[in-house]
Amino acid sequence: MSQIQERGSTHVYKVNKISKEEMESMVTRCVYEEAPFCSAACPLKLDVRAMLKAAAAGDFKKALQLYEKAAPFPLIVSAGCEAPCEKKCRLSERGDGIAVREIEAAVSRCGKQSRLGSIFRTKKKKTAAILGSGLFPLFLAGELEKKAYPVTVFCEQENPEDFLRCAAGFLDDEAFRLELGRLKGKDIQFSFGCRIDAAFLEEKRQRFDMVCVSESILDALLPGSTVIPELMYCEEEKLIACRGEGVMAAAVGAKKAALTADRLAQNLDPRSMRGTEDPFESRLYTDLDEAKALTCIPKSGDRYTEAEAAEEAKRCIQCHCEECMKSCAYLEHYKKYPGLLAREIYNNTQIIMGDHQLNKPMNACTLCGQCTAVCPNGFDMARVCASARRNMVSTDKMPLAPHEFALMDMLFSNGDAFLSRLQPGKEQCRFVFFPGCQAAAVAPATVRAAYLDLCARLSGGVALMLGCCGAICDWAGRYEMQDTTRAFLLSELSKLGDPVIIAGCPTCRKELSELTGREVKGIWEILDEIGLPDGAKGMDRPAALHDACGARGDARTQETVRRLAEKLGVTLTETPYSGDRAPCCGYGGLTAYANPEVADEITQKALSRSDAPYVSYCMACRDRFARQGRESRHLLELVYGTDAGSPPDISEKRWNRLTLKNELLQELWLEEPKEMKLDYELNYTDEARKLMDGRMILTDDVIAVLDAFRENGEAIEDEDGLLVARHRVGNATFWVKFSMAGDNGYLVHRAWSHRMNVVKREG
Repeated sequence: MSQIQERGSTHVYKVNKISKEEMESMVTRCVYEEAPFCSAACPLKLDVRAMLKAAAAGDFKKALQLYEKAAPFPLIVSAGCEAPCEKKCRLSERGDGIAVREIEAAVSRCGKQSRLGSIFRTKKKKTAAILGSGLFPLFLAGELEKKAYPVTVFCEQENPEDFLRCAAGFLDDEAFRLELGRLKGKDIQFSFGCRIDAAFLEEKRQRFDMVCVSESILDALLPGSTVIPELMYCEEEKLIACRGEGVMAAAVGAKKAALTADRLAQNLDPRSMRGTEDPFESRLYTDLDEAKALTCIPKSGDRYTEAEAAEEAKRCIQCHCEECMKSCAYLEHYKKYPGLLAREIYNNTQIIMGDHQLNKPMNACTLCGQCTAVCPNGFDMARVCASARRNMVSTDKMPLAPHEFALMDMLFSNGDAFLSRLQPGKEQCRFVFFPGCQAAAVAPATVRAAYLDLCARLSGGVALMLGCCGAICDWAGRYEMQDTTRAFLLSELSKLGDPVIIAGCPTCRKELSELTGREVKGIWEILDEIGLPDGAKGMDRPAALHDACGARGDARTQETVRRLAEKLGVTLTETPYSGDRAPCCGYGGLTAYANPEVADEITQKALSRSDAPYVSYCMACRDRFARQGRESRHLLELVYGTDAGSPPDISEKRWNRLTLKNELLQELWLEEPKEMKLDYELNYTDEARKLMDGRMILTDDVIAVLDAFRENGEAIEDEDGLLVARHRVGNATFWVKFSMAGDNGYLVHRAWSHRMNVVKREG
């Protein structure tokens, strides 16, 4: 069996890049960072979700800080707020929306105001003058002070109380006193008793970098001037002003005017780089099944107490979209939403262009497509990771280590264990049975029974092809191997006369269909058509059906499998995330080889959906679940009354494939297979077997080491009297600790490997 070159192949002829524009288009499908519906509807851009979360936790100080970011005078705003957020609250679709305005009022009254103001910040050099009184000058002073501009307010009133009363005389005494304290606590300078006329305005325009005026002053001194509403800017007069009535109009106008002032202060076009200022429709997806309390908390008086406001805030379901992260153990493990992870992987492969910490995450994805199925916008994380792998391979930046064992296993399936024969006694066949490499490795008796049954009951003859469909090199991003594998399989199918393929695995069905460009039938479809063989029997208790990710998007296969299970008498219990939304078992995408830790988490999450035994129609799924200790059966085991039993280790899987090939050659085609026998006795301790399986060390690797020892006699004797020998196989050096067993036998105690080469220097 040929080895795979580690790196430096120089075959960089097919760099697979995703353009920056294409990546941006993909990333925008992820709505994780989209504003919640309430915040999107708020003209002041209040982070309603965060404020409600703080209030629900009883942290009214933090809630107030969040509110003050959007409203420098929160009691005034809450009193005049029109609460568009409440109309957009998702809970209103099933009951009462959150009483946000009442909570805002409670937060404004009960929240402790922070005493660390702008005096502790570095002031900006550009100065601003605000002329006049009323809501707009008040709000604008607060907004500019928040941006650390030196602000001076010129007004006709004689003191702060009168200035505030001119703007917010509608407040009750308690609220007025609180807002007055807030006004006095801000770093805003006042000049009271001013007579504002044309000369006064001109003098301030000469003295200050920015001059802002109230609507009444603008109309009195500059009648007919036009204010650009979206900028709150009088362009011909170079004045910042406002037109609009009511609390919210003034508050929104002040926010826009402050941004205009900020842009002008930096000598920038006030029309550009303003972001999203107006309310908009959020694309966020929210699962309303999380909603519990659908009725508002009643008030004990005219307004919410602090405790009542906290209880009402607890009703908020904190709208967010984590559908993929809830279902996918891979995303859950890395704690990153797809938009962010995709961007990081893109940067790793196409900007940094080298080995990086994101190599492991990109190789840990199962490429199963579940995220696309559960995402309301169809984000395709599998495509990102698959493209990244191909790109890293094409630029010789992808280490071979994560996928080498799986790739070598594929070469074994299409090499030593490969078999392609017409049905005995047939010169041509209408069909060819392709059970798949995992079926032959895990349940060879089931493969044998299925083939014999198809030969007996299908007219036209059924050929047999034991091998790998090429999914492994596809998942690994090794496109050169994929092209070679495709050419090999097409050639072998051509030798058989290009019969109709009957696949025993959904992934094989998908891969071979793409390979040949023709329809490939699943064995489940054939059995559904011709009926079950005699003796087919289901299970004596309910079982959970696991849909293979190779059948995602294939409703016909999913329906046929359920129909077959019903014919078998299996009582199926549907699990959460079934059908197209089913998770991977942990084998797909070679995750089990590249990142066993994540693969185990993926398997456990798939099993957590039910406590019942699992029935699957992919042999890799059957194997993964059995390895976790769950009772697991393949549908074909039930059909043919076979039981693969405990999951085989990696060496047993190869032995099963080779044994199946040789037994069929001898039994059906009357060919004498190559003898598979050592000329010495070899045994293993239980610990050695367990270590070898976990470290992906084959009995063939151990045999290579012992053969080298028998030839050169080189070994190290440890303190326990055990011998340690080594030998390089392919890209790794294998080490075996063993003891002699009789005159011609060995007992292996441990085995390990390193990607290293031991050299001998002369002199």
